[in-house]
Amino acid sequence: MKIELKQVCKSFTKGSNAVNDLSMTIKDGEFVALLGPSGCGKSTTMLMLAGIYKPTGGMIYFDDEPINHVEPKDRNIGMVFQSYALYPHMTVLENIMFPLKQMKVPKAERIVRAQAAAEQVQLGHLTARKPSQLSGGQQQRVALARAIVKKPRLLLLDEPLSNLDARMKIEMREEIRQLQKEIGITTVMVTHDQEEAMTIADRVAVMKDGSLIQYSTPMELYNRASNLFVAQFIGTPPMNFLKGDLVKAGDTYAYKENAHGSVLGIRPYDLKLGNQGNVVMNATISLVEPLGHSNLVSARIGDTLVRFFAESSYQAERGTAVVCSADLHSVSVFDKDSGYSQNVESCIKEAFAV
Repeated sequence: MKIELKQVCKSFTKGSNAVNDLSMTIKDGEFVALLGPSGCGKSTTMLMLAGIYKPTGGMIYFDDEPINHVEPKDRNIGMVFQSYALYPHMTVLENIMFPLKQMKVPKAERIVRAQAAAEQVQLGHLTARKPSQLSGGQQQRVALARAIVKKPRLLLLDEPLSNLDARMKIEMREEIRQLQKEIGITTVMVTHDQEEAMTIADRVAVMKDGSLIQYSTPMELYNRASNLFVAQFIGTPPMNFLKGDLVKAGDTYAYKENAHGSVLGIRPYDLKLGNQGNVVMNATISLVEPLGHSNLVSARIGDTLVRFFAESSYQAERGTAVVCSADLHSVSVFDKDSGYSQNVESCIKEAFAV
């Protein structure tokens, strides 16, 4: 099912919008993540898709049909809540069957469909257990099976992995993605975890203060952030930011600190030790942290702390002076006032002009 939001607004108090003029299209079968910090409007948007909240303004369409005033029970959606919301007195199979019972599906068919949904989430052997006898990951799978058993047109996931440990999060990310692709259901997930959004979603809608900031594929967000907020929010470790200019000298560019200059952004993976790139900076080592496969190096370029990766064998004392570099094409530039992305040429100065 295709979803369209056109200039959607939601206000709870006069003069303040939780969601402001939101317009976006979610393609049929697409997995979209609503990503942003607390209070950005992502959960409010999901609850409007679910029908629990009604928009204050604008329109929501399911396959070109307006659904602003359609009740939640009539929207044919499946939803997985952050708390799972399982019935403790019911078995796994009974929990999965519950939506079908509400739909008055015959009991024999309920059992067959619930068992099939349990198999889809690798719980076919645990259908007789109660939720209290399951791990957190298994409870998550029950909630997922219960959401898909009624064959909804839209699947909504509310912070689905927030209660799981790091290892289980990775497993469930893979399973949710695989299951969504198998059944081809349009899916919208709310999360504040950018790594979660980047690894699962086809496209990510980054939100801030109730507004949509950028709506792109994960790699486009990572490589071509439209503004400073997105660049700061996306990526682990976060992007390095330096205020200044690039001074051109032949085929190389030297970084010159300038409090009134543009904001230069360089990903830690793009910043290297030595003269490997054509944008060259002098730095002072602050800390070298071993990660096993590599070392994470913290250093100061002028007054700014930056991070980059080095070989696992690299060692340096605090205060060591080093040269680090990046390729010009890997440098992002943002306007110091508006925060919007600019062409890298805007911060390049000729040596004689400095």
